Amino acid sequence: MSLISLARRGRAIAFLAGALLIVPVVAEARPGGGKSFGSRGMRTESAPSRTDTAPNGAQPFQRSATPSPAAPMAGAAGGAAAQAARPSMARNLMMGLGAGLLGAGLFGMLSGSGFFSGLASLAGVFGFLMQIALIGGLIWLALRFFRRRSEPQLAGAGAPLPREAYQPQAQNQAARMGMMGGGSAAPQTQPIQLTGEDFNAFERLLTEVNAAYSNEDEAGLRQRVTPEMFGYFDEDLSGNAKKGLVDRVSDVKLLKGDLAEAWREGDADYATVAMRFSLINALYERASGKVVDGNATVAQEVTEHWTFLRERGGAWKLSGIQAAA
Repeated sequence: MSLISLARRGRAIAFLAGALLIVPVVAEARPGGGKSFGSRGMRTESAPSRTDTAPNGAQPFQRSATPSPAAPMAGAAGGAAAQAARPSMARNLMMGLGAGLLGAGLFGMLSGSGFFSGLASLAGVFGFLMQIALIGGLIWLALRFFRRRSEPQLAGAGAPLPREAYQPQAQNQAARMGMMGGGSAAPQTQPIQLTGEDFNAFERLLTEVNAAYSNEDEAGLRQRVTPEMFGYFDEDLSGNAKKGLVDRVSDVKLLKGDLAEAWREGDADYATVAMRFSLINALYERASGKVVDGNATVAQEVTEHWTFLRERGGAWKLSGIQAAA
């Protein structure tokens, strides 16, 4: 291939790459914007059950106030690695004795008495040190033996602990498994039954949260979402305001919904619902009213998992949104 052909092909590739770079990337507006954020209590790290509405499940949370177990596990791993990297006392002793024997042999060879003669002279010192170490070890074992005999023994030592003694430990272990995605039905959570009124509340919240977000109604959002979710929504609204944009959502209609999970944690109830709904959504320039993203007339369909939280005696609030996988 000639240099001219290579140059022409290179210019063509550069032109196509430049054209791709200037194509605007259309980002989803509306509450959540296709992202996954919020919390599902002890099940935040586990995926919600699949349903007919969302057969592929949900995407994991990208942002959540629930602490991840990765940090303490990393710390434990780091401590184990540090312990493994730390040389033992016996290893240091053996290395020191080996270096001493080698040094003594070399000293004897350099002084004219021979390498093995130097080793023999150090062997006597080594045997003396070993005798001292043996006597010290026997004394240490004797002291430890008498100290253990003098300690008071617990009643029932060696017998199984009563149930109330090990139950908290079992709960803590199950909590760690739930946080690590080791199972969605941890013993600390118990399934609950929902009523028609609960599902009506979920559908109502779907419409009201979108309306409050569209109207930039912070007070309305605070009443209907958890403080964590309000922080995320407020961040999005503030970002739009700084850019001179406003996000409008209308005609929200629930098309289909399935309950994925409903459970209780302490004094709080949780419910994750897979919902497929339609809405009209567009991002406008605040000053001119020009649409810069979305469509102001054509409805779009969205499938998401919405998790709701209800404190005992309180109303349901939005606790998390996960895009469908």
